[in-house]
Amino acid sequence: MYFESLPFLPLLLQAGPQMCVEVAVRYSALLFWVAGLVSTAEHTWSCPQRCICDSEMLLVNCTGRLLTSVPDAIPRNAQHLSLVRNRLKSLARRQFSGLGQLRELDLSDNVLTMIEAEAFLGLQKLLTLRICRNRLKIIPVGVFAGLPSLRLLDISENEILVFLDYSFREMVSLQQLEASENDLVFISNRAFTGLLNLQQLHLDRCNLTSVPSEALSQLTGLVQLRLCRLSITALPNNSFQRLSRLRELTVSHCPWLGTLATNSLIGLNLTSLSLTHCNLSTIPYTPLHHLVYLQYLDLSYNPITSIKGHLLGDLLRLQEFHLMGAGLLQVDSGAFQGLAYFRLLNISSNRLVTLEEPVFHSLGSLQVLRLDGNPLSCDCRLLWVLRRQLHLDFDGRPPVCAAPEQVQGRTFWDFTESELPGLFTCRQARILTRKPQDVRVDEGHTVLFSCRADGDPVPSITWLNPQRSILSPTGRIRVLSNGSLEVRYAQVQDSGYYLCLASNAAGNDSVSVSLRVRGFPYSSRNRTYPFFLEGWSLPSAQPPINSSSQGTQPFPFEIKTLVIAVTMGFLSFLSSVAICFVFMFLWSQSKGQIKHTATIDFVPRSSVGASGGGGTNTEMGRFTMKLI
Repeated sequence: MYFESLPFLPLLLQAGPQMCVEVAVRYSALLFWVAGLVSTAEHTWSCPQRCICDSEMLLVNCTGRLLTSVPDAIPRNAQHLSLVRNRLKSLARRQFSGLGQLRELDLSDNVLTMIEAEAFLGLQKLLTLRICRNRLKIIPVGVFAGLPSLRLLDISENEILVFLDYSFREMVSLQQLEASENDLVFISNRAFTGLLNLQQLHLDRCNLTSVPSEALSQLTGLVQLRLCRLSITALPNNSFQRLSRLRELTVSHCPWLGTLATNSLIGLNLTSLSLTHCNLSTIPYTPLHHLVYLQYLDLSYNPITSIKGHLLGDLLRLQEFHLMGAGLLQVDSGAFQGLAYFRLLNISSNRLVTLEEPVFHSLGSLQVLRLDGNPLSCDCRLLWVLRRQLHLDFDGRPPVCAAPEQVQGRTFWDFTESELPGLFTCRQARILTRKPQDVRVDEGHTVLFSCRADGDPVPSITWLNPQRSILSPTGRIRVLSNGSLEVRYAQVQDSGYYLCLASNAAGNDSVSVSLRVRGFPYSSRNRTYPFFLEGWSLPSAQPPINSSSQGTQPFPFEIKTLVIAVTMGFLSFLSSVAICFVFMFLWSQSKGQIKHTATIDFVPRSSVGASGGGGTNTEMGRFTMKLI
């Protein structure tokens, strides 16, 4: 129909059909180009003043424009809106109505103090909302209404004091909530109701003094939880109830957290647990033992001085253990027994002198060993590390020898295989006090046995009692810090042979001592004569014959005792009489049909005549008593 209106159509027809087709094609292309220009002009964005727009990315950037209100004329098909670093103080209801295509909204670094309910209503497709670094003190219920698609909410670094019930009720799709660095002192029990799909929750640098266990129990889909820089002092039982899907738990920088209750982690199936920068003095073996899926455990920067043997074996899948900067002094033999998948041990920056091979279940699985930052004594106990350094990764920080003097300051990478046998050696433990110690004492005395030993490394001293049980540093029979044995207030049953055992990595040595304790004579320990209280003297049943002291035998009781007994009896009598008079007075004052007088008839005793006539004269007597 376009060609019929052309004035030069007859000429084209005369030129032939081929010429006609060529002209038609070129004219059609021209029409399409013009139509494209018109379409582009129709969709040109009207960018708000003082903002920068990108039509290709559908972005409106109003960052740092000192705006005091949300600008008008924001394109309706915008998907990204940035209002960062402005001077917005409040958001009204339906503040962003009409921006139904918005995917990301950033309101960070403003001075927002108030957001009205339903301020974001209409943002049906919004996925990310950031309101961090503002001055919000409270979030009214309903603020986040109308955000069914939101995945990430960041309200960190505000001044929020409390999370009210149902604050996040309608955010059914929310997966990550950043609420760190607020002034939170309380989280209501139903604050997180409705967050069925929340997977990550961060509560760092708040004023919480206890774990909000009831509120957290609403987050049944939670996978990752961070509780850092809080003022909690303990983790009570059932702190994380109903969080069966939780996999990563981080509790750090809580300097007053010193204890974990036995069932504090019950119900969790964690794969990663970090309890760092707290005040734990021992590894919480009991709370951890049921975490059979745990793969990563970090207890760094706690005042833990030892890792006990055979207490981590329940953590069957454990692969990494971190205990940096803890003041660790000792790792017992068998500490990681049973951990077949154990591949990384980080105990750097501690006070360890050595780490022996029997600590591990199997060296075949161990891949990374961090021992740097420890005052290591390079002797035969660490020879296994040198011989496995080709298969071990020190994570770029090889251990350094602190002793003995001839290797001090050398890293493990500096030693060659040929010099190891001459340098990494040990000298067997040897007891120096070989002089016999046979002691015989009376019952009640204190005995001290000495036991000094020498060796390289310095041997440990152990004492065994006659029943061959190990003696401890506490109790009546104890081992002193210098290796001596002290028996205080010796008893007959303490008699026997005691064994001093000195041991180190190169061997053992022992010596026995003898103790004999004499008991008191039988007559002095089991008295058969009468026991007399002080001040009492009981007469014998058969006084001695020809005793000149019979006439002056002392009175069985002292005068003082008699006076006390009589006085106590007299006082008891007076108190009884007083109680009777009080009772009679109260009874006489009571209301009712009570007679206040009583007539008593009595018959006096018979009187016998003085003349002895044998007659009997009986007289009747009567008197009236008035009750007061």
